[in-house]
Amino acid sequence: MAREQISKIAYKTLQQGKSIAGLAHKELSTRIMNFMLPDNKLGDFNIDKKLLIDIQNSMDFLREEDWNDAEKNIYPKKLLFDEPWLRYLTQYPKIWLDMPNTWDRRRKQNYQDLPNNIDNENYPKYYLRNFHHQTDGYLSDFSASIYDLQVEILFNGSADSMRRRIIKPLKEGLHNFSNRKKSSLKILDVATGSGRTLKQLRGAFPKENIIGLDLSGSYLKEASRFISNLEGDLIELVKGNAEELPFGDNSHQAISCVYLFHELPRTVREKVLKEFFRVLEPGGVLVIADSIQENDSPDFIQIMENFHKSFHEPFYCDYIKEDINSKMEQIGFNNIKTKSFFMTKVWSAVK
Repeated sequence: MAREQISKIAYKTLQQGKSIAGLAHKELSTRIMNFMLPDNKLGDFNIDKKLLIDIQNSMDFLREEDWNDAEKNIYPKKLLFDEPWLRYLTQYPKIWLDMPNTWDRRRKQNYQDLPNNIDNENYPKYYLRNFHHQTDGYLSDFSASIYDLQVEILFNGSADSMRRRIIKPLKEGLHNFSNRKKSSLKILDVATGSGRTLKQLRGAFPKENIIGLDLSGSYLKEASRFISNLEGDLIELVKGNAEELPFGDNSHQAISCVYLFHELPRTVREKVLKEFFRVLEPGGVLVIADSIQENDSPDFIQIMENFHKSFHEPFYCDYIKEDINSKMEQIGFNNIKTKSFFMTKVWSAVK
């Protein structure tokens, strides 16, 4: 019992330390960049005390949920302490060196600052932009190399804890196939990015087949490097568009999708949901994790509005208002459930 308490204290200390580091970086970088390249268009963003308390309580709930799921063996406890420190140390100087470019891009509202060697015909128009004012958008090795750390800073060190919220509903959904060998089950992670979610999935599903799909070749290369030494069978990486998944009908038992939907136009979100439905086997489970929405997190509307102002997210305001549950029902999904954790909302549904 004492050992468990020590482990829990260590976990919470780690999470709080990451949170403090993220906040400190944002405060320092904003001051320096506002001095070097003033951006008067953004104005001030003052968080009142009640909102700060709500944020802290929400983060505490997330950490408690994260710890409890590990306690219940939904995923191994080692995932709670798995941080790529060496990787982050090499990324952090790049973030500072790139910051003037990012800040200047935001000031000038230059959202099509992409590499010249990109063949635009290979990508949908909504994708060809600098989401988050990110240098090269999602279309270069440099962008892929610093993305994970940028997300950790954005979420004050809580990104992995929020990603892990997909694991419990995935496991519950895969109970529908408990009569099959785990090695025969396929889990598809769509918009897999640089591989951080894949590592969480492999830790929780050591025997299942895991496939990661992304539209960016650069991010898939980064993912390949990141997951190359994981235990278990090799994770398959596929370059492809979520609007036209390169898989047969009824071919997968589970699909996960993390932080994609808020970057899609509404018509594309519907098209992607239909593709998920097509590819899932009857009884298969879909789990989506993305930004919270207005209807379930009204206390955080101020934060959502600031996110839209501070980052280039052209489809975000529409996303936070859309009734995605109803859209899922229209497509044919059932047993739809939702739950919010800090800044992330999780949907689970069954075909």
